Amino acid sequence: MALDKTLYKKLFTVVAPIAFQYLTASLVTASDAFMLGFLDQDSLSASSLAGQVAFVFSLFYGAFVFGCTVLAAQYWGKGDKKTVGEVLAVTMRYSLIVGLIFTLGCAFFPSEIMRIFTSDENLVSVGADYLRVVSLSHLLTGFTQAYYGIMKVCDKAKLSSLIGSLSVVVNIILNACLIFGLGFFPKLGIEGAALATVLARVFETVFVLIVVVKGKCIKLDVKLIFRLESKFLHRDYWRYTAPLLINQIGWGGGVTMYSVIMGHLGTDAVAANSIASIVRMMIASLCWGISSGVGIVLGGMLGRNELERAKKAGGSFVRFSVVIGIASGLVILAVTPLVLWVIKLEPDAQHYLKYMMLFASYYIIGNSLNSTVISGIFPSGGDTKFGMICDVVTLWAVVVPLGALAAFIWKLPVLAVAAILTLDEFVKIPAVYLHYVRYKWVRNITVDNTAQ
Repeated sequence: MALDKTLYKKLFTVVAPIAFQYLTASLVTASDAFMLGFLDQDSLSASSLAGQVAFVFSLFYGAFVFGCTVLAAQYWGKGDKKTVGEVLAVTMRYSLIVGLIFTLGCAFFPSEIMRIFTSDENLVSVGADYLRVVSLSHLLTGFTQAYYGIMKVCDKAKLSSLIGSLSVVVNIILNACLIFGLGFFPKLGIEGAALATVLARVFETVFVLIVVVKGKCIKLDVKLIFRLESKFLHRDYWRYTAPLLINQIGWGGGVTMYSVIMGHLGTDAVAANSIASIVRMMIASLCWGISSGVGIVLGGMLGRNELERAKKAGGSFVRFSVVIGIASGLVILAVTPLVLWVIKLEPDAQHYLKYMMLFASYYIIGNSLNSTVISGIFPSGGDTKFGMICDVVTLWAVVVPLGALAAFIWKLPVLAVAAILTLDEFVKIPAVYLHYVRYKWVRNITVDNTAQ
């Protein structure tokens, strides 16, 4: 029990600010949907589909930051700050490269990108306006997210949460001002939501730079971005990041296919699905925070060679994730009447939303368990390949084909298609558990600098 008290105190020291940051980030998406919903359903649907581009980008920088966490957490636990700085540099390199690619793509090819998600020309036109304006935010996000990752590892999770939360407040305020034209601000509609996002990212970037200059976080050695001294470290970084990147793209691509499938079932299905997804993301913030915190806490233990203690802690975290998942599902059920009362959609969309909220309430239980184990426990010891295989096979061999068949070949009702698209978390639980009890993740992956 003494171990558990110490363990959970450490966990929540890390989890609380991370979960709060996830929650506040999801509030931006929620505010976009809520405010644009007052304009018209097409603006709401178009912003939801255009937002999938930012989601796809998050898969890339998420993998880079995830790989950073895998290595940096163990080196930080070992006390090797020099190597942690090198991990930051290599993470920043790839995060900025991909951020630039997404910025240029959205700036010059917004309509072509929108046609991937919908065949409705009105949604394509409205969504393209959003993508064009929001394009710069991707490059800025690449920079700030790399720093957020290193802050969480280096016991500065509260600081990253503060910056992220203030950025969200700025974003929401600017959303209201620029969407509706409050005060001296112009009324820009969906383009106002995009501009608010860019300005919030600018605020965030400036804040991070101030923190770094004042010495509150590890400084970035710009030279290392272009030429990393340790080829050994670069090789290790990609050894653990490559499976995570494939996993992220495979999983995220599958989730994006959900939006593509729903996007071809009409604006009512898109609107209902976007609202249900936003609510699920907000409630799941704690689950994702626990996943990130578990990886950092266990990574530190393994870096200090506390292997048996980490093994015992992993069991506690698995049980805890199930409890959190059930509690989160009950919260979704509890807020459903409020969501249906606040969000006013077309009658068919309102009907879809009611049942999609029910689907979200049981989906989150599996999501809580799997995210803690696959995204937290396994990577803490460098075991990143299993999650890649598990997620990619589950989505692309089972759920996406079934969803596509249900929607386009069998012509099943919208709600039947939506139900099929929630099966992935439960299909993979048996394989995840069997892999967990083999304990291949219980290992120290750090190396001495002298060996490099």
